[in-house]
Amino acid sequence: MKMLTIFTPTFNRAYCLHHCYESLKRQTSKDFVWLIIDDGSTDYTPSLVKSWIGENMIEIKYIQQPNQGMHGAHNTAYNNIDTELNVCIDSDDYMPDDAVEKIINYWIINGSKKVSGIIGLDSDTNGQIIGSRLPDQLKKSSLFDLYNKHGVKGDKKLVYRTEVSKKYPYPIFKGEKYVGLAYKYYKLDEEYEMLLFNEVLCCVEYLEDGSSRNMLNQYRKNPKGFAFYRKELMNLKSANLGFKYRQCIHYVSSSLLYKNSKFIYETPNKFLTILALPLGIALYFHILFKTATSDY
Repeated sequence: MKMLTIFTPTFNRAYCLHHCYESLKRQTSKDFVWLIIDDGSTDYTPSLVKSWIGENMIEIKYIQQPNQGMHGAHNTAYNNIDTELNVCIDSDDYMPDDAVEKIINYWIINGSKKVSGIIGLDSDTNGQIIGSRLPDQLKKSSLFDLYNKHGVKGDKKLVYRTEVSKKYPYPIFKGEKYVGLAYKYYKLDEEYEMLLFNEVLCCVEYLEDGSSRNMLNQYRKNPKGFAFYRKELMNLKSANLGFKYRQCIHYVSSSLLYKNSKFIYETPNKFLTILALPLGIALYFHILFKTATSDY
């Protein structure tokens, strides 16, 4: 059995998916499986992937499903992974040639069931690290503390133990296709720390059709998913009042977007939610105004 599953959720990304494939063919270690979750693509992704499977250069597993959004594709991936470790490489990203080798060697030396996995670095396509490096004085940290206590900036690459990553599946809301992926990561933070690995494991390109480019539209189209996400973040034991207050603001705006009249009753923090009403209402109108001319 291979040690690592690299899983890639994809939706109509046949035009760029080959960058990921080519990088995986170049890996100095082939101790991995590439699991592609095709989330309802209507382009030529199926025929493209089948041609790659026919090349037999790397081990590929291919699963097609009706479109559920990124979090639904992640659910399917975790349900179908049987290797010890897994990492998500998005359809518009790729891995440095020695990334798999570095992940496996680092885990063999340092890994244990006392941690949930490894936090590594992302770079842009010019090799510049996204945000900041990880603190050299730390060997382990939770993802939440890394950003909120140690001042780390920018996206990082997360490699998880499959056993723990199967916990906390993302809820699916009818008619919606977005729940923040960090819900699972922060829930795992309450049980485990992660190893810090100051090596680039993924090269990232932010495309115009990516979810990070269209966040306000995501807010408007998926208010139940966002409200759920914000409620969960309010419950984090390690979060301070300022962090929880910001979640309340977003919770108010998302609740208003789907006309939930019971949101004060349903919030896990009524006092902060009431304090957040003015800014939450303002954010609600801001989202409506900014997305008024979008294809909604």
